[in-house]
Amino acid sequence: MQKPEENVPLIQKQLSGDFNLPVTNDKQQLAEALAEGINQLIQRDFARLLNILYRIDISENTLKQTLEQQADEDAGLLIARLIIERQLQKQQMRAQFKTRDNIPDDDKW
Repeated sequence: MQKPEENVPLIQKQLSGDFNLPVTNDKQQLAEALAEGINQLIQRDFARLLNILYRIDISENTLKQTLEQQADEDAGLLIARLIIERQLQKQQMRAQFKTRDNIPDDDKW
């Protein structure tokens, strides 16, 4: 079940520039579609994948630890889950620090 702060279609939209993803509300379906694109990048354009991960702000240490700890799982799916979780963290942070509408215009930056 999707948590209220999880906007899966927004994540899909944010990642659509790098991956051809279906519009979905299902986090698992998004992860599987994203994993497919990631696996293709692993095979064909690893440098581009690294660039995407850097831009999304997936740390190299987190990536290495995840891949080492779960070496028997599909790397694409593991990376997809890291990307989705990072995007969800960003959504939560934005919601937490969102400017309130009740601030007078004079006090806004």
